[in-house]
Amino acid sequence: MKKLKILFVCGAGLGSSFACQMAAEDVLSKLGVEAKLDHSDISSAASEKPDVIITAQNFKSQFEKFAIDPAQTTIVYLRNIVSKPEIEEKITPVLKEKGVLA
Repeated sequence: MKKLKILFVCGAGLGSSFACQMAAEDVLSKLGVEAKLDHSDISSAASEKPDVIITAQNFKSQFEKFAIDPAQTTIVYLRNIVSKPEIEEKITPVLKEKGVLA
């Protein structure tokens, strides 16, 4: 099975993206999904070509300016970046679509 690459993104690529990554690690572990996780700032994220980008809802307008191929990268927007229930709710259908979750 292919290992999914998930990128967590915030303005500077340090604080909130890392906090979100840690919350998502617990969710992925609960779901039994192994993935390569990393965090980044917005301007770097567009060039990294991950399978999934997870970011805060308030960055949506900035991401819409980038040419990110939706066939390759799914962007998940969160209202609360450290909410495990919200992360699980939004990432589960994406993981199924990407073929890493039955």
